[in-house]
Amino acid sequence: QKRFGLEGAESLIPFLHAVAESAADSGLSDVVIGMAHRGRLNVLSNVLGKSHRQIFGEFEGELDPTTVQGSGDVKYHLGAHGTLTSRAGASIDVHLPPNPSHLEAVDPVVEGIVRAMQDRYDRGDEGIYPAMALLIHGDAAFAGQGVVFETLHLSQLRGYRTGGTVHVVVNNQVGFTTSPDASRSSHYATDVAKSVHAPIIHVNGDDPEAVVRAARLALDYREAFHRDVVVDMVCYRRNGHNEGDDPSFTQPSMYKLIEERRSVRRLFTERLLRRGDLTPEEAEEALRDFQLRLETAFDAAKGAKDPNPPLAPAPVERGVLSAAQTGVARHVIDEVAKVHFALPDGFSRHPKLDRILRKAEERFAEGEVDWALGEALAFGTLLAEGTTVRLAGQDSRRGTFSHRHAAQVDFASSEEYVALANLGPEQGKWFVYDSPLSEFASLGFEYGYSVEQSDALVCWEAQFGDFANGAQIIIDQFIVAAKDKWGQESGLVMLLPHGFEGQGPEHSSARIERFLTLCAEDNIQVVNATTASQLFHALRRQVRREERFPLVVFTPKSLLRSPLVVSHVDEFTSGSFRETLDDPAYLPGGARADRVAKVDRVLLAFGKVAYDLMEHRDQRDVDAAVVRVEQLYPFPHEQLADILRRYPNAKDVCWVQEEPGNMGAWTFVDGRLWNLLEELGDSRELRRVSRAFSASPAAGQMVVHLQEFAQLMNEALG
Repeated sequence: QKRFGLEGAESLIPFLHAVAESAADSGLSDVVIGMAHRGRLNVLSNVLGKSHRQIFGEFEGELDPTTVQGSGDVKYHLGAHGTLTSRAGASIDVHLPPNPSHLEAVDPVVEGIVRAMQDRYDRGDEGIYPAMALLIHGDAAFAGQGVVFETLHLSQLRGYRTGGTVHVVVNNQVGFTTSPDASRSSHYATDVAKSVHAPIIHVNGDDPEAVVRAARLALDYREAFHRDVVVDMVCYRRNGHNEGDDPSFTQPSMYKLIEERRSVRRLFTERLLRRGDLTPEEAEEALRDFQLRLETAFDAAKGAKDPNPPLAPAPVERGVLSAAQTGVARHVIDEVAKVHFALPDGFSRHPKLDRILRKAEERFAEGEVDWALGEALAFGTLLAEGTTVRLAGQDSRRGTFSHRHAAQVDFASSEEYVALANLGPEQGKWFVYDSPLSEFASLGFEYGYSVEQSDALVCWEAQFGDFANGAQIIIDQFIVAAKDKWGQESGLVMLLPHGFEGQGPEHSSARIERFLTLCAEDNIQVVNATTASQLFHALRRQVRREERFPLVVFTPKSLLRSPLVVSHVDEFTSGSFRETLDDPAYLPGGARADRVAKVDRVLLAFGKVAYDLMEHRDQRDVDAAVVRVEQLYPFPHEQLADILRRYPNAKDVCWVQEEPGNMGAWTFVDGRLWNLLEELGDSRELRRVSRAFSASPAAGQMVVHLQEFAQLMNEALG
């Protein structure tokens, strides 16, 4: 079977041992290794201590009922954890996180895991970095994958630094079938590391002792300067891309030389024999002993194979979980708000921001909480309860739309003040950072952080929601699938600004449809909160509920300052996030409460368009109930059924969305809503109201946007 063996690059194993032992002797507590396929089984066995019996059993199709990694992914993607002890007696925990086939995608994930370890160890800023990242690369991938540069670029930024990463490039001098002259423009595969002034050590992979010296030198450099260092181990790949591949199709001359070349083991054995460090008998005995151990484990695995393995049960979705009570006592709300609005003595706030925050403070005194304050209360109350909160993204400290101002800048001196870091000595850690202009590595970093610090609230915010597609590999391979493939849990929150407001194709849609396509097996939550209190409860739910699922929140733009999203402070002191919101006009006490029987249509909407529908419904004085679906996945089937039963005379049920018909949520809700109406057993009809099918997410001109909007309202309301 394919195993992506290490033949030709065997010196990688003593390299890893040397780095880990030196790290242990230097007092480090953890080393986290990121690597792709080649040599992974060897590393699992010889560095992390995974038994040959277990490895062979997995190849034989043996399912281990005690592990979550029984059938979720191929063997050379799985992770492991072990402990390595140096010759001096120091021990270090060695972690190998699982990863997909997408080369180098695991790099920022590893860095995020390491940073989370360091933050948990209270390393502070005193220059102590007890956990270390060790990244193993292929030469073609190191030169060719942009995420490598993005990850290097993170290395000295205050929100991302991990005290230096040791990189080793297993330089096979060939990609899959691609020669260096077709895979890079630079002379060395490692030249990209010059961008961060990382020292690069080139070493001959046929000389294990030189490789070990390079490993120790790299670790010493990391410990002395807390910067990245690269070791380029020049070697070869004895087989093709995998053991069933014939590399001589494309590199006949190279593989003629490789076929004639003695192996690294043989070359090193001959050196030891010449030096008198080993006798021929000892060499033969060592080889026989190792071969016997392999054969014994292999025979045991074959003998234990079940000819009729049990059929894996079909997954059953749980759907909407029971509500988590996320309200907070009023005195805590008041204290967080007080700190949020206050300033230290002598701090000169920007005059415009000062007016904005003073007005917000006045509204809060009257019991009103706008979107920005609702978000700050969510973060602040969690911090007050001792929870770590980390928020990072492009321009996230101020907020793309200037609503957050988590870090204020003195108008006179440019000194910074982070209000929520001053709640009290027992508060949780509050990390809020502007990220570099990167999505792939930045989101991967936050995902890794959330995996390691599972009890923290970890949020990544895109500058505009559509920018998330720059990190689609992290979304597809990690965020939505890691639990199914590897049993890896994450509570990461993605904040994606979304809304059609005439700003053109690039900054309107956060691509709701792409996330919904990926929904299955209760893997993620997809939310569009339309009030400040709903956002508050959604964020707090992430860490106050035992289950951990990533949360995708489509956040507003123009609504950020709208009075429509304002909530009363009492909505924060009790209750929980509500997956659906019935039309307040038709609820008891509402302006249209006596007209429920006249409602002839129900308009279901996700996000801002619901407010547009309410406004135009009132202007036209028609009886249409606007129901906000605040969470699309897990789908709130029962809640929607209960709401529809309140409007027995509404034979017209519309799904109304701002997005074109081939985008947005329609293709996701279509079948689910038909099933729901069928269950209700009446003659209701379902229809879609949307913009026309389109290749582009939104119109590029305001006049066209307004025409489409008018058509949308007319079609929904008549």
